[in-house]
Amino acid sequence: MRTKKRRMAPDYSLFAITVALLCIGIVMVYSASSVRAYAQLGDAAYYLKRQIMWILVGLVAMYFTFTVDYHAWAKLVWPTLVLSLAGLIGVVALGEVISGSRRWIEIGFVNFQPTELTKLALILFFSYFFARLPREELFSFRSSLVPALALLALVDLLVMLQPDFGAVIVLTGVSFIMWVAAGVRVLYLSGLAITAIPAFVALAWAEPYRVRRLMAFLNPWADPSDSGYQTIQSLLALGSGGLFGLGLGQSRQKYAYLPANHTDFIFAILGEELGLLGTLTVVLLFFLFAWRGYRIAMKAPDSFGALLATGLTSMIVFQAALNMGVISGALPITGITLPLISYGGSSLAVTLASIGILLNISTYSPR
Repeated sequence: MRTKKRRMAPDYSLFAITVALLCIGIVMVYSASSVRAYAQLGDAAYYLKRQIMWILVGLVAMYFTFTVDYHAWAKLVWPTLVLSLAGLIGVVALGEVISGSRRWIEIGFVNFQPTELTKLALILFFSYFFARLPREELFSFRSSLVPALALLALVDLLVMLQPDFGAVIVLTGVSFIMWVAAGVRVLYLSGLAITAIPAFVALAWAEPYRVRRLMAFLNPWADPSDSGYQTIQSLLALGSGGLFGLGLGQSRQKYAYLPANHTDFIFAILGEELGLLGTLTVVLLFFLFAWRGYRIAMKAPDSFGALLATGLTSMIVFQAALNMGVISGALPITGITLPLISYGGSSLAVTLASIGILLNISTYSPR
């Protein structure tokens, strides 16, 4: 599984893209949250200060993962997986209830979201598992997909108990992408996809609030004051921004009209203040991130590195695509934040740590 290569300089383009997204995030978190923070906490910069703190924590984590040879993560697959599963069980049993969900565990003075660590743990496991699997067993449904499906089903079940349907979509989507990259038979994956669609529909219809979200997605104006409210306000924000936007800090939707305007719906505020040009800039940056990340995967010297880079890149890009799809009304509301831009703690730290691993893999990849 391991191939020794002379280390080269990291992919500075990927690092520059990451810094650009972080800078946009810092500006937009302050702009989107200042009114709410001042009204509720008496400090307009409250969320900005915490965002900068988490960015510093994340940059330290990114530097650490960058300096560690990515092959060393193969030795930590099982401890990371066990720790993440314990975290999921712990959050279901003891987690703090916020907005009707148990997604956070209080550690000292911060709240940590175990699901974020689980994303990384699952990517590490599938990279290790499929890289070690002999080619003949890769084409066997029992040898390749049965163990992978069993683990994914267990993780999805624990996440649904929180509940966090958006995270289930991300975990499942990224897993499928990794299985495709690993070389699992397309016939098997097609059958799984056909089976998964009705399963996701059944999960969506199992809870009344998810049914309302689906109905609001189909026609948000049917219930403009309740289930369709967020979608309508998001579209109003994007629409009022026009080509050049209302100007930085000039959003009207952040004045208690658009909920979660510094987390899930920050992209709408960005569109309102910076216009179509601002939103296209963010889309372009994530497109460039995908290009550099998947290029690192294709140039990786071994299958473990290739699968690890594929999973980490997919995790970030897939979440970004889901978030922007929700904001534009193309997808139902999922509760997924915009990586590197939305306000967040554990998600931001794990994302930056993941990028550090990507940068380390790039040092073994020929240009």
